[in-house]
Amino acid sequence: MKPQEPQRPKDRWFRDFLRYGASTYVEGLPILLVLTFILLSSFLFPRWVPGRSADSVVLYCAQDQVIAEPLLAEFTRQTGIRVRPVFDSEAVKTVGLANRLLAEQANPVADLFWGNEELRTRQLDARGVWRASNGWTAFGQRTRRMVIPEPAPEGFIPPSSLLDLTNVRYRGRISVAYPLFGTTATHFLVLRQRWGESNWLAWCRALAENRPFIEEGNSHVVRRVARGEAWIGLTDSDDIHAARREGLPVAALPLETHSLRIPNTVAVIAHPGITDPPVKALLDFLCSGDVRVRLQESGALEAGSDDVPIPTPDWPRLLDDLDRGTGQLRDLFRR
Repeated sequence: MKPQEPQRPKDRWFRDFLRYGASTYVEGLPILLVLTFILLSSFLFPRWVPGRSADSVVLYCAQDQVIAEPLLAEFTRQTGIRVRPVFDSEAVKTVGLANRLLAEQANPVADLFWGNEELRTRQLDARGVWRASNGWTAFGQRTRRMVIPEPAPEGFIPPSSLLDLTNVRYRGRISVAYPLFGTTATHFLVLRQRWGESNWLAWCRALAENRPFIEEGNSHVVRRVARGEAWIGLTDSDDIHAARREGLPVAALPLETHSLRIPNTVAVIAHPGITDPPVKALLDFLCSGDVRVRLQESGALEAGSDDVPIPTPDWPRLLDDLDRGTGQLRDLFRR
């Protein structure tokens, strides 16, 4: 009698598959051919997406979902072109989509990227993620501001600038989004460039010693202030507008020259589909004056002009030193 072959542990299946061959597991089924076909397909058809068709566009979108979805629905009604959006989360904001675009660079999935801040768009441009010519454009703006309760707490003295936030009177009363992501990261890195590294590091350390609330995102900052748990928050103008529209008791303080202008951006992914008519149609729609007006009406962008002379960052220099600045932020504001 032929001795029975001992049963192999389940956790060794893949090693045994390579050693003994596919026939050990499924008699007569050419598994190796199937696996080879799947592997080759990923290279021969890298742009295939379930449900994709010639009349659709894949959009990676960092603009708030509640703002973007009605506009994308209007675009579909006007053109018949379906938009398949992928949104970010507030905790990681544009950084999450930026990392995804970098990971997919060899085999792009998205056609367009709709960003709501400039740094990551410029970072991806430097990495060759966008098409070579006219790869991206910016439009509109919102700004960085301080948010305070309204009415102000008894005895509260509003800060006159960001430099005042290191004053001990505000200890435990400041709220800021985690400065490794989103517009808060961009703002802090721009301040590092404007003030110089040593002055900026001193300010960051003093701010951290004042024990600020470190939030998941800018909207959390505004809500913390609205609840009276913090007296001052660093956030964006659109988050303050949204809170006031909800009836939350907050008011905005300008940051003057310590502020940052934050445009929306639209970028075209570098892949053979960049000349597709649906892609161009959505690009033109998002950059149109009508969309800008709708974004201003919703509070996602600021209406009118701002006469405050906010300095323009030296973006190439900031990008060259991005890793060092980000590493310093990670060390200074640990969660």
